[in-house]
Amino acid sequence: CEVRNVNLHRKKMIAPILVSILLVLYYVAYFGLLITLLDGIWKWLLGLLPVVFSILTVWVCVERIWEIKKGEEDDLSNY
Repeated sequence: CEVRNVNLHRKKMIAPILVSILLVLYYVAYFGLLITLLDGIWKWLLGLLPVVFSILTVWVCVERIWEIKKGEEDDLSNY
């Protein structure tokens, strides 16, 4: 029964991890595009947003993995 729960938890972690990877790759591509197209201070001001969004995406993914491991797969049902 314990092995079954571990496999179930791993399957539930796949989607958040894949979505996070895709979003971070998108943000990195966006940042690269901004660096090549913009000049001066705008490059860094607008380029900072994808970096912040990438950090937040990874943080939310880590929180979701913690929830899955604790058994809170459906945290919306608590409300």
